[in-house]
Amino acid sequence: MFPETSKGYTYEDCKATADWLMAQTNIRPTVGIVCGSGLGGLADILKDQVAFNYKDIPNFPQSTVHGHAGRLVFGTLKGRPCVCMQGRFHLYEGYSIQKITLPMRIFKLLGVETVMLTNAAGGLNQDFKVGDIMIIKDHLNMPGFAGNNPLAGPNDERFGVRFPCMSDAYDRELQQLAMDVGQELGYGDFLREGVYCVLGGPSFETVAECRMLHRLGADAVGMSTVYEVIVARHCGMRVFALSLITNQAVMDYDSEEKANHEEVLETGKQREQQVERLVSTMVTRIEPSQLDYYF
Repeated sequence: MFPETSKGYTYEDCKATADWLMAQTNIRPTVGIVCGSGLGGLADILKDQVAFNYKDIPNFPQSTVHGHAGRLVFGTLKGRPCVCMQGRFHLYEGYSIQKITLPMRIFKLLGVETVMLTNAAGGLNQDFKVGDIMIIKDHLNMPGFAGNNPLAGPNDERFGVRFPCMSDAYDRELQQLAMDVGQELGYGDFLREGVYCVLGGPSFETVAECRMLHRLGADAVGMSTVYEVIVARHCGMRVFALSLITNQAVMDYDSEEKANHEEVLETGKQREQQVERLVSTMVTRIEPSQLDYYF
């Protein structure tokens, strides 16, 4: 286990983990997928699987949330080499922000060029329904306003520049591809796009917080994804992300509704196959820059 400091992990630490993984499998992924709550089935459709439990990977944290399997799965998706995280890490689990974003740097060193992230989120936009798939076009990083950013501390130029641009964090071509594929698959009735807001969790939001976030321009709210996006972009990878709207945020004091994790997982199960088809079809249409998938 490598030492963790307030400065995060060094380039050499990350490279040692990536080298360890590459020594265990011949698959050289160009696409990295992160599965959110209830959406881990994406990894199960990979062919030629080589899977690792997080606890067995040097340096890796362990997922402690129900609905997150805690496995890193290598394989091919319709011939494309991929690596898939079945379960991610969150600030509310007690991990440092550097630790929960470590896999993005490992992805980069494995050769990943495009990262696709999924999450479960509460709908703030009143036009959204439970079960809608929201393609993320931008984000609000609320913990970042208080200085909680995964890039805080010394910058290693081998990963990326000191001050990375985030106005293009979510790849517009991939957003358009998702809309096109979604229409082809007949998902037009439940495919949306919008702004995702991240909070620290684990408590769900108050009515006043939901109202405030909606007024600030957020369409959905959750507890993940944004930190990974920041590090992935810092490393120069393309990013696509989507939210499955698993519950409607409570915006009315007279409402009897209460947000709960079971509802999140149940909606994930109901929409899982559609999310899988959307992401897997997109993967087949992403043009890789490298042609040698296996060494």
